[in-house]
Amino acid sequence: MEKEFDELTIADDYMFYRVMEDTEICKMLLNRVLQGKVETITEIELQKTIDDAGRAKGVRFDVWAKDYKGNIYDIEMQAIDKKDLAKRIRYYQAAIDVSLLGKSKPYESLPDTFILFFCTFDYLEKALPVYTFKTMCSEDSRIELCDGITKIIINSKAAKHEKNEKLKVFLEYMNGKVSDDDFIQRLEQRIKDVKANEELRREYMLVNTIERDARNDGWKAGIAQGKSLGLAEGSQQKALEMAKTMLTMGYPLADICKIAGLSQAEVAALK
Repeated sequence: MEKEFDELTIADDYMFYRVMEDTEICKMLLNRVLQGKVETITEIELQKTIDDAGRAKGVRFDVWAKDYKGNIYDIEMQAIDKKDLAKRIRYYQAAIDVSLLGKSKPYESLPDTFILFFCTFDYLEKALPVYTFKTMCSEDSRIELCDGITKIIINSKAAKHEKNEKLKVFLEYMNGKVSDDDFIQRLEQRIKDVKANEELRREYMLVNTIERDARNDGWKAGIAQGKSLGLAEGSQQKALEMAKTMLTMGYPLADICKIAGLSQAEVAALK
């Protein structure tokens, strides 16, 4: 069942990316995971979509951030275990690389990337609060292939085992426990601000309605046609309807593209 807007917490993806829209909050959270290695965040995009790789499957990132050094951070909140996280991270990394490397650019120009999934479940079932993966040599684990890729899966269910107190209180916060930690209090205030924003409330309701209709239409189309393409076709049609509605409401083009998951050309064609 879909949550009401006022019931959303940091563990719900809509609230998560709206909170992370604050560049300082985003940096503070990254530093709780990466031990203070992140400095100024220069860019943040919500629901960034990469879908220009020919016939390849498109990707939508919850929070796409870039720091002043050019490092890229994909930050995701995951509350449902779909059993596909490892392969999804692999594909996300590939999509990031393809989107960043132009035809004439050398491979060395690829930035360092960090893919972080904050999960409310233990995907790897080893009871660790944080699983960090880099490319290591199988024959000698002391040898690292410096490809600039870091993949991190965070497991809030193991919060009690986290030794870093600053990260621990955030994992507990994902589980519903509010502390007097300054960062947690800042998150609480940010969530209150989001919930007090009537425009964001309407946006959440609109997105939920479109997604629910897309699921229903896709299911019906799939049954009628005997195909698994129904959901995708229904989703595309509803995305176009969402974009058209948002245009009439005066939303900026960039916001429409992010929320509906459409290209600027697709949205412009609706005018």
